[in-house]
Amino acid sequence: MSNKLYILTEHDDVYRTLIQEKSLPQLDIVDDPTQANIVLGSPPMAQAQFEQFKQLEWLQAIYAGVDALCIKPLPERQYTLTNVKDIFGPQIAEYVLGYCIEHFRHFTLYHAQQQSKLWQPHLYQGLANKRMVILGCGSIASHLARTAKAFQLHTIGINSTGIPPKDSPFNDVFHISELHSALNQADIVVNTLPSTPETVEILNRNSLSQCQKALLFNVGRGSAINESDLVWAIENQYITHAYLDVFKQEPLDDDILWFHPKITVTPHIAALSFPYQVVEIFVENYQLWLDGYSLKFEVDLEKGY
Repeated sequence: MSNKLYILTEHDDVYRTLIQEKSLPQLDIVDDPTQANIVLGSPPMAQAQFEQFKQLEWLQAIYAGVDALCIKPLPERQYTLTNVKDIFGPQIAEYVLGYCIEHFRHFTLYHAQQQSKLWQPHLYQGLANKRMVILGCGSIASHLARTAKAFQLHTIGINSTGIPPKDSPFNDVFHISELHSALNQADIVVNTLPSTPETVEILNRNSLSQCQKALLFNVGRGSAINESDLVWAIENQYITHAYLDVFKQEPLDDDILWFHPKITVTPHIAALSFPYQVVEIFVENYQLWLDGYSLKFEVDLEKGY
């Protein structure tokens, strides 16, 4: 009996072509969601159409974040949810370290000076020996820490156990209860945490006020930051500049964030799900599915990650 795959993404034609090229056994791509026992999709799009998945057994998300599919109460229908991992680390590292270099080396300032033919050098700082506090110790955070080490940054990971991950690239790992102590010594703060009840507004007036003129990056989930508290922290010089790629509401409609001179807004592009990479994960998982094995990157629906 063949499996029925329904594709629900912003780039259905691209995914369809890539999957057809793989000639996967016992797999038919269908246009009717009610026939599908497997869905390859965007979590927000899948959540909006979930009631149509009458025969769903496995949903392969095309993103790392699956918040939309973990909203309580969870659906009664039992199914396996998997996401994608191990493909976003390089992109996140480029985003964070790229902006860090731009900030400390004054590249934006020099570009502005060029428009006025102004030859004016400025003292700058390198990244070496600065302290980067990374909220989260998962695959993205670990790749960032590993890359940061090449710039001689001292990295501190924050997680819920205080135990370093296997083959930890972090110089130190702190328990989440030690967040304030970590933030107090941070030159750079990077949030990579998933959205859970425990991480909602973890960066608020109380925690942000522990910072000492740090750079702040949010490449995790918008819910992690109390946005009005962030503006307060910037105005009170706890945060020097914030680079925000994710927001509580997207597209962003908050004029204060859009136009604040010490906030850089990007439209959720720090790390994209490239279809060819997602399909490679889907293909590997599909073979495991056929063989009756556990799938890679299975999500605990109760935890949300």
